[in-house]
Amino acid sequence: MKAIVISQIGGPEVLQYVDVPTPCPSGDEVLVKAHSIGVCMPETAVRQGIYKWMPRLPTIPGIEMSGTVVQTGPAVRHLRVGQPVFVTAREFEERAGCYAEYVKASEERVYPVPEDVDLEQVAGLANYQVAWHLLNSALNGARYESVLVMAAAGGVGTALVQLAKADGKRVIGVVSSEARGRFVLEQGADAVIDRTREDIVARVHELTDGKGVDLVLTVAGGRDMLALFDCLDRFGMLILYGRIGGPPQGDLAAAVERMPARALAYRYFSIHTLDDWPELRRRATHDLIQKLKNGVIRVPIYDRIPLAQASRAHQVFESGQVVGKLIMKP
Repeated sequence: MKAIVISQIGGPEVLQYVDVPTPCPSGDEVLVKAHSIGVCMPETAVRQGIYKWMPRLPTIPGIEMSGTVVQTGPAVRHLRVGQPVFVTAREFEERAGCYAEYVKASEERVYPVPEDVDLEQVAGLANYQVAWHLLNSALNGARYESVLVMAAAGGVGTALVQLAKADGKRVIGVVSSEARGRFVLEQGADAVIDRTREDIVARVHELTDGKGVDLVLTVAGGRDMLALFDCLDRFGMLILYGRIGGPPQGDLAAAVERMPARALAYRYFSIHTLDDWPELRRRATHDLIQKLKNGVIRVPIYDRIPLAQASRAHQVFESGQVVGKLIMKP
């Protein structure tokens, strides 16, 4: 089969399109033929050698794909040949393996998909997994009615907007251009803030009659994160779920305690918090597949690039121009 292999870390050019042996399922394993393959940020981190959970090199990168079961091992009991499925490497020992024409996995680590669900849409569910856990697991019972979503036109941002709106919440999205703002409004946001032209804190207070929002979700730490605490209402929470801008800079305690007096909360969330909690991962993913089937969510596909051009796909992904989801086709 054809696959993308990384033998050394570096730029997009290290993604090599090569022939490798096609896996043969045994026991309770199934062989899945790829239909669509998602492009995600962890893969760019693996390529650069900066991912905390690096697979061993050489490796086939990739954390998500949709496809169809084409072969089953003798102990398989539930999945069948022809069954559409979602494969996520978040269920694997190593976060890798999906940049390939075929993937082999135990059937308990593969998610069945209803026949009438678009498999291109399914290939974009990794971002929705993160968003689901941010709005459910990470809150740990805390309630919110309004949310500020930073980087709202990105993959996880888009998922957050859709899922929060599906739950009846008020959503304000922060974007970096007018075009991206239009896109976020199309995903259901109630309002958008263009951070290149508007002061985020001041605009949030304008949109909320001075109250602020209950929840802020941001993927960027860095020097600008602490100012976002001023967007929160009196019992608000800020959740950081990435380090695009590096770790938060400044006095975090002072930002939380700044006047006027409020009882604010801060949490750092990683999807790896759930590495030892398969039951909750399954609950979230089954719920997302059902939401996709029912039309509650819809993955906006930005572009489709051949797997053979994975290096170009990474260049596009890292260009900052992608809105929604970029996928590859084997």
